[in-house]
Amino acid sequence: MKTLLQAVQISKNYGDLSVLKSIDLEIGEQEIVTIVGPSGAGKTTLLHILGTLDHPNSNPKSHVYLNGTDTTQLSDKELSRFRNQNMGFIFQFHELLPEFTAIENVCLPTWIANSDSKKAEKKAQELLDRLGIKDRANHKPTQLSGGEQQRVAVARALINDPKIIFADEPSGNLDSENADQLHDLFFELRKEQQCSFVIVTHNKELARRADRSISIIDGAIKT
Repeated sequence: MKTLLQAVQISKNYGDLSVLKSIDLEIGEQEIVTIVGPSGAGKTTLLHILGTLDHPNSNPKSHVYLNGTDTTQLSDKELSRFRNQNMGFIFQFHELLPEFTAIENVCLPTWIANSDSKKAEKKAQELLDRLGIKDRANHKPTQLSGGEQQRVAVARALINDPKIIFADEPSGNLDSENADQLHDLFFELRKEQQCSFVIVTHNKELARRADRSISIIDGAIKT
C-alpha cells in the first residue's frame, strides 16, 4: 500500500505538559485508520497536527508529509490553501454555520477556494443526494436532526475531493442506529471517493471494522 500521510517525530507540549511524545505514523492511500485511547491521551491533538490545524513542537526532525508535501515547511497562507485542496474534516458537533442552509454549508470550502459557484452548488446537491438528504438542502442546521447535520458535515468534507478526511468522534453525538449508518457511509465513500480516513473514536465497533486501529496512551503509540 502506498503511503499517503507520514508523520515523523511529532511531539507536543503545552507549557510543562507533554501531550505527544515523538510519534511516528504512516497512513496508506484509501486506508481507514482509527485512533483510540482514554480521554486526555492526546488523540485529538495528534489528529489536529496531522490535519495541520495545529503545529508540533519546533524541531527540525519533525515533519508531516501528505502526498509528498512537507506541510511543516509551508507558510500559513500556503498551508490554508493546501489544507482546503487536500483535506476534509468532520467534527463531533458538526460545526455547521447556523445562519447558512445545508447546501450553503456544504459549499463553504469551495467559496474559500474561489471555485465556480454554479459548479460547486451542483456538486453540493449531488453529494446531499448521495447522502440521502437532498430534500433538506435548503434547511438550516436547527431544522435538521443530529444525523442529518452530520451528513451535511460529511458532504462539506467531500466537496473539494480531498485525499484524506480527518474525523474527531464523528458519531459521538449520534444514537446507535445513526452511528452505524455513518460508519457504513465511511466505508462506502472510501471506495467511491478513493480517499483515506483518520478517525478519533471511542466506538469499539468502528475501531474493529477499521483497516487499522492505533492506540494512544499517555501521548505515545502503544504497540
